[in-house]
Amino acid sequence: QVQLVQSGGGSVQAGGSLTLSCAASGRAFASYGMAWFRQAPGKEREFVAAISWGGGRTYYSDSVKGRFTISRNNAKNTVYLQVNSLKPEDTAVYYCAVDKIPWAGVPGRDSADFGSWGQGTQVTVSS
Repeated sequence: QVQLVQSGGGSVQAGGSLTLSCAASGRAFASYGMAWFRQAPGKEREFVAAISWGGGRTYYSDSVKGRFTISRNNAKNTVYLQVNSLKPEDTAVYYCAVDKIPWAGVPGRDSADFGSWGQGTQVTVSS
């Protein structure tokens, strides 16, 4: 089973940028689609972005499209989320996750489709 360790995050002002990283252990990382979710206080966890196992296909929630970029480096077993033009409503704990099914293309948007999760990293955006 893939284990995930996140880094990055922090506090920025509106309009700022951050890079979130998610490093995976296990030799099977390159076989799985990956995704980022986030959870704001008092709200349900929501889908942010996903990437196929090879990195060639990505998609985003409407709320972050054009501002966030998901990418991966399979040689480093790492997936990234570059977050730009941050808004106060982006404040949340961000989680990376691994698709349950290998070689499955781009993962779905439902958190139930994911088998392993990172520990979460806080992103706080002030106005």
